Amino acid sequence: MNKQKYLLLLLLLYLPLGVWAQQGAVSMTGNVVAENKEGEIIPLVGANVYWLGTTDGTVTEVDGEFNLPRVAQTNKLIVSFIGYQNDTIDTEGKSRLDLRLNTSISLDEVEIVYRKKSTGISFAEPIKIETISEKELLKAACCNLSESFETNPSVDVSFTDAVTGTRQIQMLGLAGPYTQIMRENMPDVRGLSAIYGLTYVPGTWVESIQLGKGTGTVVNGFESIAGQLNVELRKPEEAERLYLNIYGNEGGRMEANANFAHRFDGDKWSTAFLLHGKKNAVKQDRNDDGFLDMPLSNQYIALNRWKYIGPGGMRMQFGVKGTYIDNIGGQTDFKPSNETPINDKWGMHLNMQRFEGWAKFGKVFEEMPWKSMALQLSGANHRQNSTFGLNDYDASQNTFYANTLYASILSNTNHKFKTGASLQYDQYAELLNGANFDRTEIVTGAYFEYTYIYEEKFSAMAGMRADYHNLFGAFITPRLHLRYAPSENTVIRASAGRGQRTANILSEYNGLLASSRQIIIMGDDSEKPYGLDPEVAWNYGLNLTQSFQLNYRDGALSFDFYRTDFENQVVVDLDQSPQKAVFYNLQGKSYSNSFQAQLDYEVIKRLDARLAYRWFDVQTTYDGELLQKPLIAAHRAFLNLAYETNNSWKFDYTINWQGDKRIPFTASNPAAYQLAAHSPDFVLMNAQLSKTWQEKFEVYIGMENLLNFKQENPILASDQPFGDYFDSSLIWGPIFGRNTYFGLRYRIQ
Repeated sequence: MNKQKYLLLLLLLYLPLGVWAQQGAVSMTGNVVAENKEGEIIPLVGANVYWLGTTDGTVTEVDGEFNLPRVAQTNKLIVSFIGYQNDTIDTEGKSRLDLRLNTSISLDEVEIVYRKKSTGISFAEPIKIETISEKELLKAACCNLSESFETNPSVDVSFTDAVTGTRQIQMLGLAGPYTQIMRENMPDVRGLSAIYGLTYVPGTWVESIQLGKGTGTVVNGFESIAGQLNVELRKPEEAERLYLNIYGNEGGRMEANANFAHRFDGDKWSTAFLLHGKKNAVKQDRNDDGFLDMPLSNQYIALNRWKYIGPGGMRMQFGVKGTYIDNIGGQTDFKPSNETPINDKWGMHLNMQRFEGWAKFGKVFEEMPWKSMALQLSGANHRQNSTFGLNDYDASQNTFYANTLYASILSNTNHKFKTGASLQYDQYAELLNGANFDRTEIVTGAYFEYTYIYEEKFSAMAGMRADYHNLFGAFITPRLHLRYAPSENTVIRASAGRGQRTANILSEYNGLLASSRQIIIMGDDSEKPYGLDPEVAWNYGLNLTQSFQLNYRDGALSFDFYRTDFENQVVVDLDQSPQKAVFYNLQGKSYSNSFQAQLDYEVIKRLDARLAYRWFDVQTTYDGELLQKPLIAAHRAFLNLAYETNNSWKFDYTINWQGDKRIPFTASNPAAYQLAAHSPDFVLMNAQLSKTWQEKFEVYIGMENLLNFKQENPILASDQPFGDYFDSSLIWGPIFGRNTYFGLRYRIQ
């Protein structure tokens, strides 16, 4: 481990974050109270107290007391608290004030007209979090989580291979497993589901997505390296009583979703049933290579969740979810049956069954809203059987997660903290062509996170985890987030922290099995997973967000830069030979530099534009040589236009340009099976038109890949699928081409 980095970050974590108090000889002290609904006089905790016309102020402590140095500019003091009338007091000749705030006055009805943005960034939080709302998700088909980022430039989506139809996301130029994906702040897509798991979350189930780049909070664990995605599902106490969605496209894919929600009398209990079905029974081979462009598929997912809101701040929720997937791909006349000779037709057959359950218990102290405690529990059983030509891969995972959380303040709400302990248990059983890769991982840990707030200008969040892994031993995870707002329209943030994860190489690189490459794992004989070390990386980030108003219309400009340095990485080397995929621990450097500039602006009334440019510099040492990571474009540009009329017509258009990508070495193949060293750049365009009637019924039609751009010959040596040169994993562009889709939605509130 790099001790210098630990010492540097530990120093940052424990720098004195004391109050930047104004120096003065005289202070004003006082007490702020109010009358509650029961007629009792209670202290107001966290009331703002500041000098008129300045930014010098403080907040009241637990007992309502405050102490504030005087300033030369004014003697007038302002006291404010949400839900109460502001009070302005002349303090001349006084050294102490005892104040009692009155509840807010009643106003005549006022109609406020505001057009809510489909995405938003909080200016107040230490971590930059982008919230993607349902309105943003409806700009595209968004059939599942892997298809939810078509209109967002921060996340890339690519196909893992040309056979399975599996998509994976990328953030900061790093593959999807480096991004921590959570469901309502609990680990969700990980382990065996790291790649396929994105399809387990239907788009109509999603209420919103919170996206954060770089290292996240230690409360959610130690695995985050490139970023975090937190998916909020539809809440049973808020969701529509009925929500139906039907989707179909020209590729023969049909989907149906039905969401039901019910609130019981008294509104303490509520429940929701979320149902999803997908079927693709039409064979498509548009490039005439003898292989299906997309696999035939049957998919069924069901979820039932319950929520209880009790007296005294008691909260409880629990749910269960079941997933069944059966996919068939490969050559067009492949049939997965024992009657087919093993060397007759090349085929892929994946059958996956997954069952999940979770529960949350919590208490919010209503008289002290900054104080809460919670217990989170979740578990899953995942089983899959799969065949890729001559490769057989069967796997199972039993997982259990527990996390306790206690949140409160130190002295006042300027000093907040969260602390708790967690347990992560994973039992894996993997069988690849007769070779066993079984293991059990148990990680126990504890964490503490402190947040300091100075007025509205500065905040710092410093966190530390200490964990013990039964196979890797003890390790610590420090993380630091800083926020500075020089004005109400400008926010600058910085972050630094460590992440660690286990590379589940067989499930995460499943697409390599759809090739003739020999899988070589250069691990030791230890009990570590595959004999390989954990992946450890440090991430550093800096970003600037500037909001503005031009011609009475709102806009925002943001710049992000993140660097990820790997102490260790499990390298996937496809360059040694086109007939091999070699896995080994990093020997040398591996890093990722990521820059993004983004402009959001309402060009004319009701026409929103989002323009972005991204640059990636992702380098890894392969067999002693530092090379650009394959199949990642260094330059990308993005434009999204969204227009909505007064009578609920919506037009959405997205254009995405990707630069050239390095292709792994194929020069030792025969000339007919060699690829160029780099792919061409290309442009993708998507468009959608939708119409809503009375906020109940909506019809939408769209087209993906308007220019019909396709990667030529996505499957190398498709004419010899059992030969030495067959490879469907070298995918740098779209496979299917132009795709028209249609659908309808119906809601009952």
